[in-house]
Amino acid sequence: MLSDKHLPAFYGLGALILVVLPWILTAADSSYLISTATRLVIFAIGAVSLDLLIGYTGLVSFGHAAFFGVGAYVVGILAFHNFEETTFLGFDGTLTGLVVLPLAILISAVFALIIGALALRTKSVYFIMITLSFGQMLFFLFVSLEAYGGDDGMMMFEGRNVLPILDLNDRITFYYFCLAIFTAFFVFCHRLVRSKFGRVLAAIRQNEDRMTSIGIRPYTAKLLIFVIAGAGAGLAGALMANHTEFVSPGLTHWTKSGDLMIVVILGGIGTLIGPVMGAFVFLLLEEFLPIIFHELGMDLLKEHWRVVFGPILILIVLFAKTGLYGLIFRREG
Repeated sequence: MLSDKHLPAFYGLGALILVVLPWILTAADSSYLISTATRLVIFAIGAVSLDLLIGYTGLVSFGHAAFFGVGAYVVGILAFHNFEETTFLGFDGTLTGLVVLPLAILISAVFALIIGALALRTKSVYFIMITLSFGQMLFFLFVSLEAYGGDDGMMMFEGRNVLPILDLNDRITFYYFCLAIFTAFFVFCHRLVRSKFGRVLAAIRQNEDRMTSIGIRPYTAKLLIFVIAGAGAGLAGALMANHTEFVSPGLTHWTKSGDLMIVVILGGIGTLIGPVMGAFVFLLLEEFLPIIFHELGMDLLKEHWRVVFGPILILIVLFAKTGLYGLIFRREG
């Protein structure tokens, strides 16, 4: 087992693997897996954003996928109106990434601000339920938007967003673009949780009443981190919409929030790197367990692979208090 002192080397090794991964897959005649690798990186952004709430602030949100879906729908709706050459709320549709991606982050942050302002007036199970309720409200809102495909969702017929110099329709270029955004977001979160603000969040998680007694307003700090986490999820959703070139209400469903929560628990709550590892393990199992069971002739388990994944998660939680992170690293001091 490694100590926390080995984390920088672990980061470096992980970064090196992610950088050379497309070339390894291409050399191994498995370039089709670059799409899977891109999905892993995008999902890791969403998982890290949720860890800011659960692991560092003690806010168990069961509606985090709502912001993921909002970011995706901003991309999808603007692409739709660009294709149809119509306007949306007085604005022309566009595929320009320099406009679409910041707008997706901004609108997701606004939704997080509104939802957080209400949800954070509650605590414990009530907070969990109200975030779940808001998530389902947005799910049914998107289902009701028949102009944008309703329950069936909608395709981005003109392809991915457009950026100067970069051709995002090239899968290797898009992978590196997503990897660069993930790296920037991870570094931002890493510095955030180690800043004075991060220490305030940790103190709120440990004893909110004590923070109130010394003049710090926990509500304001919690609302700010809720908005940051929502913006991060919206960013992941915008990238996922570009990746699949398709958006649907399923992106906001409570089961998607459950997947994100499982990933955070699996990787290790309050570690940042843990949810990244959890995202990779979760999606790799989702991708390859059905194939493995099919090759073994176990077609029933091919359709219900989570029956196998469930016990794996339980064992990790039972024997590693901090998930995969706890299996690899031990905390010093």
